[in-house]
Amino acid sequence: MIRIGEPLPPGLHGCVKDNRTPWGFITAWNPSAQQSSRARNRERQRELLAALRERGARLCPGMGVGANDGGNAWREPSLFVAGLDFDSMDELARRFEQAAIVRGLGRGTAELREPAPEIRSH
Repeated sequence: MIRIGEPLPPGLHGCVKDNRTPWGFITAWNPSAQQSSRARNRERQRELLAALRERGARLCPGMGVGANDGGNAWREPSLFVAGLDFDSMDELARRFEQAAIVRGLGRGTAELREPAPEIRSH
């Protein structure tokens, strides 16, 4: 289990080439932290999977778990992504309307990342 502030779990070490390999844990479920239908979530997850494959990322399926502010537990299918740069991960998080992703380098510490807003030129 990936935990923020802790090193990458040993079970995922084989997914990263070396200590410079960027990785992330991302989902397309429940955009903007609003519950979506199971069908819509699955469709969006397939779109995310296709986008990650197009970019050549190494992927492992996973399950995001946590609790919301009210203490209710939640679970949502997620993907462990290795070898994709942080800017690309941020772009995908924005595209799929995710408030945050978990990311790190190599076997280093996991951090919670709120993607920077997209900068648009006028």
